[in-house]
Amino acid sequence: MNFLWPQFLWLLAAVPLLVLLYLWLMRRKKKLALRYASLSIVREAMGAGQTVRRHIPPLLFLLAMVAMLIAAARPMAVVVLPSNQQTIILAMDVSGSMRATDVLPNRLVAAQEAAKAFIKDLPRTVKVGIVAFAGSAQVAQLPTTNRDDLVTAIDAFQLQRATATGNAIVVSLATLFPQAGIDISNFGPQSRQRGVPIEQAGKAAPKEFTPVAPGSYTSAAVIMLTDGQRTTGVDPLDAAKVAADRGVRVYTVGIGTVDGETIGFEGWSMRVRLDEETLKAVANKTQGEYFYAGTAGDLKKVYDTLSSRLTVEKKETEVSALFALGAALLAFLSAGLSLFWFNRIL
Repeated sequence: MNFLWPQFLWLLAAVPLLVLLYLWLMRRKKKLALRYASLSIVREAMGAGQTVRRHIPPLLFLLAMVAMLIAAARPMAVVVLPSNQQTIILAMDVSGSMRATDVLPNRLVAAQEAAKAFIKDLPRTVKVGIVAFAGSAQVAQLPTTNRDDLVTAIDAFQLQRATATGNAIVVSLATLFPQAGIDISNFGPQSRQRGVPIEQAGKAAPKEFTPVAPGSYTSAAVIMLTDGQRTTGVDPLDAAKVAADRGVRVYTVGIGTVDGETIGFEGWSMRVRLDEETLKAVANKTQGEYFYAGTAGDLKKVYDTLSSRLTVEKKETEVSALFALGAALLAFLSAGLSLFWFNRIL
């Protein structure tokens, strides 16, 4: 626990002095009681239980003072709070390899069902947008709180060829920041070659803005699910740089074959491999996280984890009000017991 005003903690040094003062007063009263036989007889009649009771209200009042002094130092603690997340973009791979049945019943259906369950569990106030990508990326559903529209968009996925993971990130960012001038054309064909700076890649760079710390934009996040490696379009690491500069976290989810294999269906075959290295790099660059789902059950668990991560957050928060409340309750309890037992306050 940290304190904003730790200098007030020095006042806690007065607590032992108050304890000593209380013991001195009790000793003084004892000496006075010995001078008067009647008082001594009354004290014996009270019994040991009554003697213990007389110390409880002062003890509670002392604890109340300690709590008040701690509250004055403005303590800070890491607590779990509701997240400020307002918009989540689901970028989902609809390339032909999503027909593969290594994830039952197949990758696409498993991804659709897990995404719908994820949306259902989110708070109703959170907007969700859908971006579908294969050889290109399109907005399947603008961010909305209407869960029926989102389910309809997910059920309407049409499989296509190729995989443009970078395009998915760019379109997701353009959806989150419609006035920022983020567009695929800004990246140009040169950006398909890793390492080419975005500023030099296209006809016109996005509108100028001041970059922020990666992961600092807590109002939105992107979740990208894919089962393959990028075969066309914008380099995903270039796109991740744009997301990082705007503080947007990109959570990447890999599903399917990591080592690579040839998948055949409907008379044709294709070689697919999950590019975990790039997906991890995208997540790391944006302060997000990478998840691998080898089965439909794993995928459901991934979305459950993301749901809990995006709806609550751990944040260092001032908790002086809690200590002040505790001090008030202890003080009231001390005064109440004293009145009930002795018809006086302390």
